[in-house]
Amino acid sequence: MFLNTASPRRSFSIPININLQGARRRQTRELLHVAQEQEWSRGTDGRGGQRAHTQVPVSSVGEDRAILLGFSMMAFSVLMFFVVGITMVKPYVNSKWEGDSSFMLLHTEILDEWVDCRGVGTVPCLRVTVNLSASNRRAFLHFDEESVRLSPECFYIPKCHMDQTELHDEVLKVKNILDTQLGSTSSCFTDLIRHPEDVILSRKYTLRKTLFALLWPSLMLAGGALLVGLVKLTQCLAHLSSELSCETARGQLTARFNQSKLYRLIRRSSVRSPT
Repeated sequence: MFLNTASPRRSFSIPININLQGARRRQTRELLHVAQEQEWSRGTDGRGGQRAHTQVPVSSVGEDRAILLGFSMMAFSVLMFFVVGITMVKPYVNSKWEGDSSFMLLHTEILDEWVDCRGVGTVPCLRVTVNLSASNRRAFLHFDEESVRLSPECFYIPKCHMDQTELHDEVLKVKNILDTQLGSTSSCFTDLIRHPEDVILSRKYTLRKTLFALLWPSLMLAGGALLVGLVKLTQCLAHLSSELSCETARGQLTARFNQSKLYRLIRRSSVRSPT
């Protein structure tokens, strides 16, 4: 009888203790899980401190070098614009030579008195006299605007760093070529305001040459600006992509939190309902 009465109590006490311990463990795990999810939810809502900060994309070394290269190209292009503006654009704007005249070649001679050659030495001077067809007056012929500025009377001046005999032979060769054209008519450029007694054969500073000189600084400036713009566009797209990924992650965490809350409510309602 003693064994029979004790055995039922032992058989009922062991499962009851096991069930109570398992329930306590499940309740502890649920509390930890809920606390962790609440912490993540505060981070996604912006109340969790540093976890709510959006990850800012950091520019790489290649992007920094590309931006530096682009700004360097733009700086050098500005410097080139300054140089080209002084050497080409300003003389072209100030040039008043017009090509609406013609002349007849009359006479060529080499002057006995040699002229100064930029302070280095003296060189022979070839003077060419022409007759303008429109006004029927005489003038001195020059090759371009630069020769008018260097010597008002000379058509051709050889290079300064030459022997005197070579200088004279060079000028004599040019004179012989012009002598074969005596009496012929050709077009020329005139400046009746500043140089009424001079005409030139060709213009050194023309619109085509000026635009060609401005082409390379313009291309360098456009290339530098395009390079910087592409790098900035890439960084902007990377920032937008990181923001979208963060928003997606926040949505997934919020959905999981809501799903877990719904699951706990269902579970609690099922536990409280009578069996």
